[in-house]
Amino acid sequence: MNTTHLSRVATELSIAPAQVESVAALLAEGATVPFIARYRKEATGSLDEVVITAVRDRLEQLEELQKRRETILKSLEDNGHLNDELQAAVEAAETMSALEDIYLPYRPKRRTRGTIAREKGLEPLATAVFAQTGIDPEKRAADFVDPENGAADSSDALAGARDIMAEWINEDALARERLRALFQRGAVLKSRVAAGKETEGAKFKDYFEWHEPAAAAPSHRILAMRRGEREDVLNLSVTPEEDQALQLLESHFVTGHGADSEQVRLAVHDGYRRLLARSMETEMRLALKTRADGEAIEVFAANMRELLMAAPLGGKRVMALDPGFRTGAKLACLDRQGKLLHHDTVFIVGSENKRQTAARRIVALVGEYGIEAIAVGNGTASRETEGFLRKLDLPPGIPVVIVNESGASIYSASEVAREEFPDHDITVRGAVSIGRRLMDPLSELVKIDPKSIGVGQYQHDVDQNALKRALDDVVMSCVNGVGVDLNRASAQLLTYVSGLGPSLARNIVAFRNTHGPFASRKALRQVPRLGPKAFEQCAGFLRIPGGDHPLDASAVHPESYPVVDRMAADLDCSVDDLMKASALRERIDPHRYATANIGLPTLRDILSELAKPGRDPRDAFEAFTFAEEVATIDDLQVGMQLPGIVTNVTRFGAFVDVGVHQDGLVHISELADGFVKDPADVVKVHQKVQVTVLEVDRDRRRIGLSMRSQPGKKRPLRGKGGGRPQANKKPPREDGNTRRPFNNPFADLLGK
Repeated sequence: MNTTHLSRVATELSIAPAQVESVAALLAEGATVPFIARYRKEATGSLDEVVITAVRDRLEQLEELQKRRETILKSLEDNGHLNDELQAAVEAAETMSALEDIYLPYRPKRRTRGTIAREKGLEPLATAVFAQTGIDPEKRAADFVDPENGAADSSDALAGARDIMAEWINEDALARERLRALFQRGAVLKSRVAAGKETEGAKFKDYFEWHEPAAAAPSHRILAMRRGEREDVLNLSVTPEEDQALQLLESHFVTGHGADSEQVRLAVHDGYRRLLARSMETEMRLALKTRADGEAIEVFAANMRELLMAAPLGGKRVMALDPGFRTGAKLACLDRQGKLLHHDTVFIVGSENKRQTAARRIVALVGEYGIEAIAVGNGTASRETEGFLRKLDLPPGIPVVIVNESGASIYSASEVAREEFPDHDITVRGAVSIGRRLMDPLSELVKIDPKSIGVGQYQHDVDQNALKRALDDVVMSCVNGVGVDLNRASAQLLTYVSGLGPSLARNIVAFRNTHGPFASRKALRQVPRLGPKAFEQCAGFLRIPGGDHPLDASAVHPESYPVVDRMAADLDCSVDDLMKASALRERIDPHRYATANIGLPTLRDILSELAKPGRDPRDAFEAFTFAEEVATIDDLQVGMQLPGIVTNVTRFGAFVDVGVHQDGLVHISELADGFVKDPADVVKVHQKVQVTVLEVDRDRRRIGLSMRSQPGKKRPLRGKGGGRPQANKKPPREDGNTRRPFNNPFADLLGK
């Protein structure tokens, strides 16, 4: 364990080195972030998942830096360059850029113009001129003229010397550091349309002539322009004003006013334009991409968390319909555990005879299967289906709920769905998925690749490994935060439980299928290949309602059962009594039971669990209804006030479903009466909101919405510059629909 790294991370995150050390040790032992945050509070000082994840990620970054440092030191030693001064510089480098700058002059190179000049014997001339002692370069160059093996004349010799000096300038670590700082604070991101691409690249027209400070460019614009460049529509550059860069380099390298200094000045200009500018721009573009990726991934992860933690209906008997016009609506009846009981096809659109037949069939099935709620997918014909159902003579109290079906088609065609329903086609599987999403969004959504759910921006353009890790972290956090019913969970859901993974999850399901439901957590030890470490990690997050031990239904970890037994014994009651009687719990003094391993943070968690064992942290379910008078985009009128559900949150605003098969955009400037820096501060995915229609573009199927009390009214600029990045024109408008990509006129702007 590198103590320097631990100390550095502690400083960066403003926590104690001992906390970082404890987290690092637990991670090294195979502990997961949710387990450490929930069950090792004494060791970490009650660090939450966010900080623990930050410690993990930063330690990994520093480890990568250390590996590169060791590789460079070995290369320097193998090639005879290493000395005490160079080793000290390499050891002191704190960033990858600084490390690479130090190594650059010694890195094995391909044959360059400087290499060719050295082969001609011109390095002594370059050294003499670069010293700027007042020599006459032309006279000194004459000594290096060799028409057969070297320079043809003095001009050729000086040109070769400048090539060598240009490489020295490019490889100077201090110059690169200063120039890098100039790029970071002063680079301008410019995009221009490529010749002849105006029509083909019309979707990028906002960027045909665009520039803004690179440091202020938001992630969605960076990713949009990069996509335009990748599709050969846009030409991008990320550089500061050339005069600024040249002035900086001249002040560093040009030390005189004679003819030799003029040669150095020429070398500076050549070195910048041919070498340094390209190198720094490449670095800057990578830095912008990394920042944009990070912001986009952060948005995606936050949206994904809200979607996974959406309020569940719970164990109800559900009828699910996947609507359709020509092919009818696929219907599925599910029991309270989500098991398919019946499937059918009904036609709610078409002839009156078909509609009456569908009505009779649905009413009969509701009665036959004791249906308690109806779920309708939000695809084609969803509003028509919803309206049809609400007019039926159904038992009172049965809610009809529109369910977001993004990704349902992906699930229907997946291997997971084929394993679950080998005898049914994708239409039946899709209807089942819609019904289960209403019952428990988390349990159903874990079966789908998060990128298919459509709650991000430019998810296909960002670093896919980083995206996958972030989303896996979110899914694991949500699954373990809610807890999993061991006897009902699918293998996909169990996969995300701390300490398990796909292999052990399949083993648990196979064991359950063979031996029947688990009666206790300790029975998990009988599952093949589930050893003590895996049991320690997973046991607290698995629930067994009605199991042998009353605490098996709670989040109390089995390792803490003895302390609860002591509490009950001291009160002369059973653990079950302790969980039922608040008066008994109030008599417990947690300080009496504190030890080195189980301190007050854990004891308080235990007492909280005894009060509400296995409580679900998600909100209670509330049915939502769209405005009845609005079903299609043609029904919308400017000024209408409508209820809606947030389907996606981006850096530039939020998308809201108002029930017309086309999400509308609430631009960041229309989210609230006051200034909004980050839309996520105002709205969350799946949040119910009230919006006002600002504009309706039926040709392009774009809907502008507002959540302000005075929609569309201009606000005074916020301070100097109005809070907007300075650019050649106002920032381009971003719109989008992420719910149904095939019917999404703005998909390109969200990276679909």
